[in-house]
Amino acid sequence: MAESQEEMSPLEAKVARQIEYYFGDHNLPRDRFLKEQLQVDDGWVTLETMLKFNRLKSLTTDSSVLIAALEKSKTGLLEISEDKTKIRRSPSKPLPEQNDEYKDALKHKSVYMASFPLETSLDEIQDWLNGKGSVENIQMRRNLQRQFKGSVFICFDTEESAKQFLERTDIKSFKDNEMLVLSREAYHAKKAEEKKQFKAETKAKVKQEKEQQQKHAEKKEMDLLLDEQSGRLLKFSGELEGVSREDFHELFSGHGNIKWVDFTRGAKEGTLLFDGKAQEAFDKAKTAHGEELKINDNTVTWQLLEGDEEKDVMKKIIEAQQGSFSRPRGRVLSVVKGGRGRRGRWGRGGRDQGRTQYQGKKMNFESDDEQEKKAAVPIKRELEDPSYGPAAKVIKTENGS
Repeated sequence: MAESQEEMSPLEAKVARQIEYYFGDHNLPRDRFLKEQLQVDDGWVTLETMLKFNRLKSLTTDSSVLIAALEKSKTGLLEISEDKTKIRRSPSKPLPEQNDEYKDALKHKSVYMASFPLETSLDEIQDWLNGKGSVENIQMRRNLQRQFKGSVFICFDTEESAKQFLERTDIKSFKDNEMLVLSREAYHAKKAEEKKQFKAETKAKVKQEKEQQQKHAEKKEMDLLLDEQSGRLLKFSGELEGVSREDFHELFSGHGNIKWVDFTRGAKEGTLLFDGKAQEAFDKAKTAHGEELKINDNTVTWQLLEGDEEKDVMKKIIEAQQGSFSRPRGRVLSVVKGGRGRRGRWGRGGRDQGRTQYQGKKMNFESDDEQEKKAAVPIKRELEDPSYGPAAKVIKTENGS
């Protein structure tokens, strides 16, 4: 196509730009209709066909305007037939191969711009970019409803042109809007970081919701359990010197099954958790041992726990069991309800039925006396056998034997 030094009119500039867009590197590879037309007549497309394209038709319906615009264009992208009824992409400017190298080059000569008013048209953006660099393509980014999102990708003819554009000071605002201008690489890095942050926030939110649901379920289960266990706690206090957990089991033996003894030797108070109603076990024990119901001749004050105090103590017992078993709350609650424990069965029969088990804050199933006997075993062995244990620990008599 012969070049002309005549200056284009504003209309001709828009017409040339639009036709060259249709046949350009960015549109032609994905324009199915136009590619089909190229197969008909060795790449030639009639002006009559071109004027059916909506955007071009909105600019002009006069084929002579198309010819005049292309004759004045200096890109050399298109040829005009001798009879001036057809146009085609110049064979000297074939489409680039759509390979990784091409895509990488495309990325490096593209710029991302955002914060355009949503009502901005392509013509307005094109006019604003006029004189700011050699632009090959403007991609207006749209949502699923085909509405403009206020951002564009601008592809320049070279990577150098894109770099020069990014350095300009007259692209920082558009119609009083402060613009965000990034290289395409920087844009994708920014989006990757935002996506990563979004995933992390979503994961944290899901985790938080899951924890809240779990807490809600545990609270619901706890409330249900507390209602089921109501009336099973008996508090005691007094001078309990020398009293062990085993003594409480013996005191209530045959009157009520104690599931848990919350008491430490030397303490002045504690709590008993019964398998059934505490009041019933207490009344039976008083009938058998006297109204004062002493333990090892010690005067004890007994109190059936009720209301909030009962719930608070029951929660502490459940938490103590949970810590001792080191298992999820649901399984621990089943133990409190009377299910199978890790070291035996609680109040449900089986081979451990009738066997006395002693429990406390540390989930110790042995009596205090048995613990003391076990603790004394190493010492006894050392006394009987001097070779037992490290030499430094062998106990000697005063005469050195």
